[in-house]
Amino acid sequence: GSWDMYRAYRDMREANYIGADKYFHARGNYDAARRGPGGAWAAKVISDAREGWQSSVSGRGAEDTRADQEANEWGRRGGDPNRYRPRGLPSKY
Repeated sequence: GSWDMYRAYRDMREANYIGADKYFHARGNYDAARRGPGGAWAAKVISDAREGWQSSVSGRGAEDTRADQEANEWGRRGGDPNRYRPRGLPSKY
C-alpha cells in the first residue's frame, strides 16, 4: 500500500497539473486499499500524517484538508478516482 501512495504522489508531482491533487489522493488510496486491509491501513496512516503535517505547516487551511481527506476516504472505500479527475489531465495518469 505504501508503494501505491508513493506512486500517486510521484505522479502528482510529475504531472504538476492544476486541480489534479484530489484525483491523485483518491487514486493512491484506491490502489492501496485494493491490496487488502494492510493496504487500506497504510493508506489511512500515510494520508492522515500528510494532512496533519500539511494543515499545520503549509497554511492551506482546514477546507483544503477536509477536501483532501474526502478524496482519500472515497478512494479507500473503493470509489472511482476518476470522480476527481480534472478535464485535460494526460491519459498517462
